[in-house]
Amino acid sequence: MNIGTSIHKIRNDAKLTQAQLAEIVGVSQQSVQKWESGTATPDLDKIIRLAKYFDVSLDSLVLGNDSRAVAEMTGADLIEPQYQIVQDQEFYASNLATEYQQSIDEGLDIEVYKDLFSAVSRLPKNEIKKKFGDALFDLVRTAKQREGYRYVEPSTLEQIKSLRRGNDNILPFDEDALEEKISGAWRGRIAGCMLGKTVEGVRTNELHPFLKETGNFPMYRYIQRTDLTQEILDKYTFRFSARYYADRIDSMPVDDDTNYTVLAQELIQSFGRDFTPLDVATNWLKYQRKAGYCTAEQVAFCNFIKGFAPPQSAMYQNPYREWIGAQIRGDYYGYINPGNPALAAEMAWRDASISHIKNGIYGEMMIAAMIAAAASTNDIEQIVSAGLAQIPCTSRLYEEITSVLEGFRSGTSQTACFESIHEKYDEYTQHGWCHTNSNAMIVVASLLYGGGDFGKSICMAVETGFDTDCNGATVGSILGMANGIRSIPECWTKPFNDTLHTGLYGFETVRISDRIARTLEHIKK
Repeated sequence: MNIGTSIHKIRNDAKLTQAQLAEIVGVSQQSVQKWESGTATPDLDKIIRLAKYFDVSLDSLVLGNDSRAVAEMTGADLIEPQYQIVQDQEFYASNLATEYQQSIDEGLDIEVYKDLFSAVSRLPKNEIKKKFGDALFDLVRTAKQREGYRYVEPSTLEQIKSLRRGNDNILPFDEDALEEKISGAWRGRIAGCMLGKTVEGVRTNELHPFLKETGNFPMYRYIQRTDLTQEILDKYTFRFSARYYADRIDSMPVDDDTNYTVLAQELIQSFGRDFTPLDVATNWLKYQRKAGYCTAEQVAFCNFIKGFAPPQSAMYQNPYREWIGAQIRGDYYGYINPGNPALAAEMAWRDASISHIKNGIYGEMMIAAMIAAAASTNDIEQIVSAGLAQIPCTSRLYEEITSVLEGFRSGTSQTACFESIHEKYDEYTQHGWCHTNSNAMIVVASLLYGGGDFGKSICMAVETGFDTDCNGATVGSILGMANGIRSIPECWTKPFNDTLHTGLYGFETVRISDRIARTLEHIKK
């Protein structure tokens, strides 16, 4: 391999144009063209600049082989990872824009370092960037709260309990109706997840026109593959053709939202109701590969392997620590604690604290408590209030959910409510799109404005955008518990044929009815 071929390869691997590379090195685009074609050779100073920028040795660049590999194998040089092959989710310094926004949300006094966060985030992925990232993590970890920040948001269970406006009262429920409710919760969760799965990741600037063009806006049914024509597909950047559709499946495909429900059930089966956060981590390592986890969960999974136990596993270099991941994991703790929101929330805390802090934890606690309350009542306002009662009244999540509830009570229109969520959280940023609070607001608003109607509510949660499969699943789970399986029209459950696929070792395909039966056993225990 000659130097021209080497330059062409590293430029393509970095997804740079010849013009961009020319700007980096300080030459004309024509010079880069000549280097790559072999009609000219860069000067030594340009070769050195290329080697430093792309973090490759001179031997590798000039000769096509790397003598450093031999030196490293013999211990004569430092052994370092090939950072270019490390996923961004696992490379903290690649996520400094998210870290900065997350830290600002938490009220950390770091604004003076904004430009530094931005500059480091633009560096090429190498050891230097890693070291800068480590330094910025230490800065965040030791940062003080900025003056005037008005929220108090602890992550420990006892401190959370001390800031609640609720209690540990157990609500009465009809034991004879329990099987129907648990069946509704499981099947409602799966249906809501499937509805949102088809469009997960699309933003509303394409989602709404697409739904209108396919005769499904406002949404009232599953999106069908038969809705799509090539003309429609060619209009959108979102790859609608590569998605799952309800009319092309005979069972529920793998999805992390349903993986976690089965995973929580296996946690209870293995460790009992007194499981610890460390048991949750052990369960994760046993049943699912790393690729089955996303964002905060993937960071936590990697932290477990490095030896970080909960709650440090949630804290170490985790810029996603208040994203939605925990909120989608709390359903099962609500299922097995009917009428006991406080215990459901406590179990949810044990689960959430391995990967999240603050509002990331509160989201899971609130949803678990709402589901537990839904076993006792189908009054949506009471269900929402039961969830709020288990989280700190001094938190951002409490304030934002309360604003949705009070707006509904005071006559705020459905349109105005959802517009306000979009104004507060930007769906076009990953942080806004995937945050606990934005999606929790959508869940609560869909429950309130859906009026208890299953199809209307899950459709509302999905057509609003943001994390569509998560929100559809959560709304479906809560309403399924509140109103039972007979409240869910068969059109929503028929595509699954009582079959659920998961990404879990040993449970790749399960019967939904078997999962419902085991849930009832766990309630009795």
